[in-house]
Amino acid sequence: MVGAAALAALLTVTGCSGHGSRGGGSDAGAGPSAPADGGGRSGAPGSALHTLDSLAVKRQGTKDGYARDRFGSAWADTDGNGCGTRDDILKRDLRGTAYRDAKSCVVVSGNLPKDPYTGKSLRYQRGRSTVDIDHVVALSDAWQTGARQWPARKRVALANDPLNLIAVEASANRSKSDGDAADWLPPYAGYRCTYVARQVAVKKKYGLWVTRAEKDAMAKVLNSCPRQALPGGGTPTEAPARFTAK
Repeated sequence: MVGAAALAALLTVTGCSGHGSRGGGSDAGAGPSAPADGGGRSGAPGSALHTLDSLAVKRQGTKDGYARDRFGSAWADTDGNGCGTRDDILKRDLRGTAYRDAKSCVVVSGNLPKDPYTGKSLRYQRGRSTVDIDHVVALSDAWQTGARQWPARKRVALANDPLNLIAVEASANRSKSDGDAADWLPPYAGYRCTYVARQVAVKKKYGLWVTRAEKDAMAKVLNSCPRQALPGGGTPTEAPARFTAK
């Protein structure tokens, strides 16, 4: 049996804290104070779980001043390929795509074989709201976890980075709203590891922080898939000079 004095000493070393609200928990300042999984491990190098441990943990920042146009005009062609970002993502994620005409990159229809958020097969038809393009790290969440202090071109880059964008079922996307992993996870459990890994990748790439509750929620998912690879790629973290935001 552990004596009272020994138990007190153990608690002093390990600490103890409960889950707070979305912005709750103590401010850990510039970085996390414990491994992501809370068990002395931080995942294999190159894994999302390992990278999660490197993200700064802070309180949720203010939403004051947030507006969509602080991230530039929607679906700007930041990669200069002549197509808007929305059509780029539709082309990437849909199958059997049809275009406005032979010279156009405007996607008018296609199939989403397996929606990441619900697991359903969906038909996309331009002008209907069956399929949305979701910011995996919501722009409002980004604003509250570092983007408020960024230069305009970095915010434009985040809003149009393919790493942070996926085609998904519209109502699931709207249910998510601007929630982080502590507030919302895809109803389709089979995609949760990939989803959280992508959020970690985006936050790492752009230097965004996580709240304590968000990190705990991410770690809970990634502990079920500790070898889940961290996705990479996307566009540079600063849009070309011709793109501006308020």
